[in-house]
Amino acid sequence: MVNTIESTDAQITDVHQTHLTARRHSPAEHLWAEFAKTASAEARVSLREIPFQVMVGIRVDPLSEGGRRIGAVTGGLPTACGQVTAGVAGMAVLWLGPDEFLLVAEEEALDGTLAAELVAALGDGAGQTVDLSSNRTTFELAGPSARAVLEKSCAADLHPRAFSTGVAIATVIGNVPVVLWKTENETFRVFPRASFADYLGRWLLDGMREFTVAESTTWH
Repeated sequence: MVNTIESTDAQITDVHQTHLTARRHSPAEHLWAEFAKTASAEARVSLREIPFQVMVGIRVDPLSEGGRRIGAVTGGLPTACGQVTAGVAGMAVLWLGPDEFLLVAEEEALDGTLAAELVAALGDGAGQTVDLSSNRTTFELAGPSARAVLEKSCAADLHPRAFSTGVAIATVIGNVPVVLWKTENETFRVFPRASFADYLGRWLLDGMREFTVAESTTWH
């Protein structure tokens, strides 16, 4: 009887979570139609939102016992500015400071228990792990002109000699504080706070106009 009750409770929980997931809306969902217009094969830059990524803020000394235990879960913690470490199930940990990190992963790759696993790994060690999945969203700029779009309003040096593939930094784009991660040679992921998603999404779209086929003018 106990097993039957536990099974029923689990089923009710799954149905409830599925219902809530279906009702979620990403911070920039209302801009998706505009983003889709940038995805043509001829476009020199495209923009999309990657919604509902798992994000966990981590504050811990990476060389402490708690830091090593957390690193065992995540695949390691970065130890230098700009460094990103990769772990299982597509997890990546971005360096934000000597004892501050942002873990990012695709939601589908995890079972929803990651934040709890990190809390358990930290144990009674000094530090903190906080689920920040609703705090930020993710924009992805891709294409030969992606860097040029970002350089219009980002003071950081984004030339490949200074900002190589795999590097992530905290910076400002269009007066919005963001985390900027260069995931591929011509692909950047931008992590603004959810409350700035509309503003930054429109800002980036405006900066892309000169590179989109629809907005270009042919002179004869």
